[in-house]
Amino acid sequence: MHIFKSIMIAFSIYSKIPVPQFEWKEEDMKYMLCFFPWIGAVIGGCVYLWSCLCSIFDVGEICHVLIGAAIPLVITGGFHADGFMDTMDAFHSYKPREKKLEILKDSHIGAFAVIMLAMYGIIYIGAFSEVADRNLIKIVCGGFFLARCLSGISVVTFPAAKKDGMLYLFASSSQKTIVKWSLYLQGIACICFMLWQSLYAGILVVAAAFLAFLYYYYRTKKELGGITGDTAGYFVLICEASMMIVAAGISVLI
Repeated sequence: MHIFKSIMIAFSIYSKIPVPQFEWKEEDMKYMLCFFPWIGAVIGGCVYLWSCLCSIFDVGEICHVLIGAAIPLVITGGFHADGFMDTMDAFHSYKPREKKLEILKDSHIGAFAVIMLAMYGIIYIGAFSEVADRNLIKIVCGGFFLARCLSGISVVTFPAAKKDGMLYLFASSSQKTIVKWSLYLQGIACICFMLWQSLYAGILVVAAAFLAFLYYYYRTKKELGGITGDTAGYFVLICEASMMIVAAGISVLI
């Protein structure tokens, strides 16, 4: 029963997919992060299905790309985009660490949040439009799962920037050893799937995800002293974009 509740909590927090509602208890949250990547599996499945439908019914490229790019936002309700925007405001404030952490908690939207999200969207959509090969699309769809595996690993591994907030609650409530090994194994399985589609392309796309992971650790440690719930959302977006950009580059070059 705790496992079922953990799945429901993961989908309730990280997606807009309707799930049964109940009172959350600490024991129900121990394994919640184990199921975080499965929101990525749903997103990847929907993006791939949409691409197949576009191919079958000869849907125009603009419609294909724009709706394909919107699918993650629709499924997550913009949850990670919100963290990305808050993080961009904090990073571009060039204030001391304490002030940046205050900006992360501020619900108001700053100019840099809007500018950077618009830039992100343009780059992401542009890259998406270049990914036409069926195997590359499958690799990119697997990337939604991998990004969340890495994000979950960071939650239970990287230092927290503060001792409160949603991320600290999830990290402190988690059965860390089991969660880490579950995410490691799921991540390895996802990487194997991506490599199976195309060894060369899979290696490059996976490498992009891990470079984004290392950059995330370095940047948050330097700027904030650790990670927060908002930066976790920021990472999911930059990881997905990094993989999409590399996949686009491969598509153009081959």
